[in-house]
Amino acid sequence: MKKIIVLFLLISFVGIAQERFQRLDSLLTYLNDNNKFMGSVSLREAGKVVFSKAYGFADVEANIKANSTTKYKVGSITKTFTATIIMQLIEEKKLRLETKLLRFYPKVQNADKISISDLLHHRTGIKDYINQDSLTVEDFANSDLKEVIYDKINKYESIFEPGSQFLYSNSNYYLLGGIIEKLTKESYATNVENRIVKKLGLKNTYYPSGKTDSSKNESYSFIYNGTNWEKMPEWGNDVAFAAGEIISTPDDLTEFMYALFNGKLVKNISLETMKDLKDGYGAALMQFPFGERKFYGHTGGIENFRAVVGYYPNDKLGVSLIVNGDNFNRNDIMIGILSIYYKIPFPFPSFAKIDNTVLQKYVGTYASSDIPLKIAISVKDGELIAQATGQPSFPLTPKSDTEFVFQTAGVEIVFEPKAFTLKQGGQKFKFTKE
Repeated sequence: MKKIIVLFLLISFVGIAQERFQRLDSLLTYLNDNNKFMGSVSLREAGKVVFSKAYGFADVEANIKANSTTKYKVGSITKTFTATIIMQLIEEKKLRLETKLLRFYPKVQNADKISISDLLHHRTGIKDYINQDSLTVEDFANSDLKEVIYDKINKYESIFEPGSQFLYSNSNYYLLGGIIEKLTKESYATNVENRIVKKLGLKNTYYPSGKTDSSKNESYSFIYNGTNWEKMPEWGNDVAFAAGEIISTPDDLTEFMYALFNGKLVKNISLETMKDLKDGYGAALMQFPFGERKFYGHTGGIENFRAVVGYYPNDKLGVSLIVNGDNFNRNDIMIGILSIYYKIPFPFPSFAKIDNTVLQKYVGTYASSDIPLKIAISVKDGELIAQATGQPSFPLTPKSDTEFVFQTAGVEIVFEPKAFTLKQGGQKFKFTKE
């Protein structure tokens, strides 16, 4: 009798788990069917993948569908790989957290004050070569782009005294990548391969050596233009380097995080250093709260890829989402994934169409006295489309007959007769129809 009861309980548990994953699949399929999302998801419990699936295409133009081994660019999640290698070098006594940048890059301003710890925690005062500077056509044409970027970093004026405050800067991890190469006498790619990929047996993680090749199951990134998915331009090799160049899959990322937190890559004392948050940022680890649970991980964005990986030590749960078709808020998708996993009610978003006669009232060109920008509103295939001067068009998703959003950029537009208010980043701008 006891065996029958135990068997019944086991079957019930499996049934509940399957029901959760079926609902999760339904959510992601629903988003994909409505052209809100393309990408891949992985959930790993104590080292075992329990859900893994891809949605949409790796290459829309070639009609190549994505699958669970499709490889995507993960952007700044690369930083966690870089920090892990740095901690390994510290354990090997080839480096110390206190070691100054002066030893490797003496031309950087304040190199005698900037420590390895400062670089890891983004507390250097070094300007960000990606977000606060720009690479020129001539830069890209240079045969050694890395040296061009190092030269730029060498010439930056410091923004603040090292160690005094936090400022996220890709320059810090570009320099850390160079330090890894100088210390090991091997390329960053080789270090990733030997120190992490081979050690864990990862099958789909590497530093790229060329352009995307969809015939090798590598994915492009896309944006929805209101009618179809449009391929985004690629960055050149080494533009992101150790700050954001790695290619991987959600399955590999959750395996990487599980290994990192369970002593397979660094010692516990090194992990504690990585988890030590200063102004919300550790050594390439951040915390993502979900209710009372706190996940450790990192986010990433490059081209139009959007990625996130998180690990919750108490449950030994790893979760990763990589988006290559970005037309919905990534954070909202992750909230949906975790809500369904933890059996928390989560209503699916509504993408109901607004009556065309209502939409036609909003068609026109709008101008604002607040900013020198005009926005043209049009209707295409029953959907409201917005296009700012000199920028690509983007679809507006209805929240009501008068409220519309573009989740990707955090834009909300509220219409009224012959005008609308645009809300973004806590600011409001009034536009009037011409």
